[in-house]
Amino acid sequence: MEADEELALGDDVEDDEATGESPRTDPHERRRQQIRSVWEWVAVVAVAIIAALLIRLFLFQQYYIDGPSMQTTLMPEDRVLVNKLSYRLHDVNRGDVIVFDRLTSQVQHDDLIKRVIALPGETLEVRSCEVFIDGRRLDEPYLNLEQVAAIEPSARCGTHTDMAPQTVPDDMVFVMGDNRVQSFDSRDFGPIEIDKIRGRAFVVIWPASAWAWL
Repeated sequence: MEADEELALGDDVEDDEATGESPRTDPHERRRQQIRSVWEWVAVVAVAIIAALLIRLFLFQQYYIDGPSMQTTLMPEDRVLVNKLSYRLHDVNRGDVIVFDRLTSQVQHDDLIKRVIALPGETLEVRSCEVFIDGRRLDEPYLNLEQVAAIEPSARCGTHTDMAPQTVPDDMVFVMGDNRVQSFDSRDFGPIEIDKIRGRAFVVIWPASAWAWL
């Protein structure tokens, strides 16, 4: 009898394998697996969101260009990526394109984007729309010469006039827009404090056709 029972048990296993059927899963165990799977996905999404927030808070942030002051380097509706750690790792450099806060007595301008022209301790002067640093003419290859040439000489500085020599205070920088005719910059509100800089714009990321390092 025992031998017959063992043979019958063996026959049952062979039948299960042949038909492809598996032993029935405990409903409670199946439920636990489903709950565990849901929590795993919740954890993945939560980690992704937290990582994105930390990156935005401490590392990189995207900014949208709204205005003509940096044409033609940056055009309205361009999107740039800003490195918020740059100036914790090194000093501000001339030529950097920076994003900063600026509060004037007339109006608050949040997140302006301009180019650094003069550094702390340097003497800056503007003559006939040309910039001089410590008495030497500044080479500015980022300016669009065709754009400048298309403007009447008398209007190439817009409403801005020549500027007498002034020394940039310590812990401040002098900034200007690449579109010198239509830029609200340090010629209007003076040098800005370095600790007001949010970060350095280093690449145009949108539209794709405008992708470029800054």
